[in-house]
Amino acid sequence: MTTVTTSTFGTTAKGEEVTQVTLTNGAVEVDLISWGATITGVRVGGEDVVLGFSDMAGYTSAEGRGKNPYMGAVVGRVANRIAEARFSLDGEEYSLAKNNGPNSLHGGLVGLDKILWRHALDQEAGTVTFSQLSVDGDEGYPGDVVYNVTYSLSSQGGLGIKFEAMVTKATPINLANHVYFNLAGHKTGAAGLNDHVMRMAANGFTPVSDKLIPTGEVATVAGTVFDLRTPTRLGDVLAQCPGGDNNGFDHNFVLANTEGKLNFVCRVEHTPSGRWLECFTDQPGVQFYTGNFIPTNDSLTGKDGAFYRKHGGFCLETQKFPDSINQPLFPNCVVRPGQKYEHNVVYKFGC
Repeated sequence: MTTVTTSTFGTTAKGEEVTQVTLTNGAVEVDLISWGATITGVRVGGEDVVLGFSDMAGYTSAEGRGKNPYMGAVVGRVANRIAEARFSLDGEEYSLAKNNGPNSLHGGLVGLDKILWRHALDQEAGTVTFSQLSVDGDEGYPGDVVYNVTYSLSSQGGLGIKFEAMVTKATPINLANHVYFNLAGHKTGAAGLNDHVMRMAANGFTPVSDKLIPTGEVATVAGTVFDLRTPTRLGDVLAQCPGGDNNGFDHNFVLANTEGKLNFVCRVEHTPSGRWLECFTDQPGVQFYTGNFIPTNDSLTGKDGAFYRKHGGFCLETQKFPDSINQPLFPNCVVRPGQKYEHNVVYKFGC
């Protein structure tokens, strides 16, 4: 049985209370906050395996202690990059906020990760639902959108996330959670990440330009560093990944997608500790990211005084493909009035 408890995590710059919600079933314990509907901690066998911050200053910081790289938050209205921060829909041109060079990333300057969400608890079901309204014109997007994101914890150790949205006007929607995992423990950095073994159920990936914008094609992983179909130690392949000073995995992998069904995405094991994670989703893609843009110095201070650096954690952002709104051969990401956006992902833990 999952229990749900709440406490005060902090306050916003406007003086609004930020609530912490803890889900626990004895084997796994999950902490969430209402700022950004954010996962702040996951304890497996007593070890916290999620990167995050101890207070609101960390989650809202842009300078000083280091800029928060979307740790644990829900990102959108559209996760990942939209090329040139623009798109055309139903004969209209839309210009978005630019926050990644000429592109729009993870919803723009003030995406869903940078706002306070309402929350509702269901003690009987052992869940918490975070809700938010995005108005027409928000960050340049058309239409009002109502979001609900529900977190649950199963008796088998699975952290489930259900994303839902309804719209008043046709608009692209592609939500994701940007939680960073390190099964060796959130403080262990690249040394811990290197000992992770990944097996990804993906035969293809979407190649990108040097600006990380998809080219529009789907390529086979065979014969490339992206072939993770057999168990692969990350420390053996990260140095071979593209990206120069920001080398590593930051690519969308193409999954076997059966609409309305949770499909196996990957299994990640930290061999020295025995901890493992399996991911399942009903989405067609997953962005596998290894923290390539986390600073290499000690400028990003996380929980327990830990310094988070490059390759200190990995993300599994289940999603539609990046820049789908501008790529006619990619999965459709447009939601129209009367339709309901739904997206499910489960992260199952064990040790």
